[in-house]
Amino acid sequence: MPEISSNDIREWDDERLDNEINEAYRSLFTLRFQHATRQLENYRTLRTARRTIARLRTIKRERQLQENEVETVPVSEVNE
Repeated sequence: MPEISSNDIREWDDERLDNEINEAYRSLFTLRFQHATRQLENYRTLRTARRTIARLRTIKRERQLQENEVETVPVSEVNE
């Protein structure tokens, strides 16, 4: 997965974000397997793969927290 800015990722819908997370995990699995069999030439790809997963999961978590904030509106604000 090429390096994509966080702002661009935030524009994706939930389905695409979930698909990209799954694809990133598959990629990381492949990289780990290549590393274990000494076929991996560039070890830095492991680091970038882990960071990409972290970035995607962080954005997903931000969305979940935003949804919870909307759902838990205080009663005093609803009555006004």
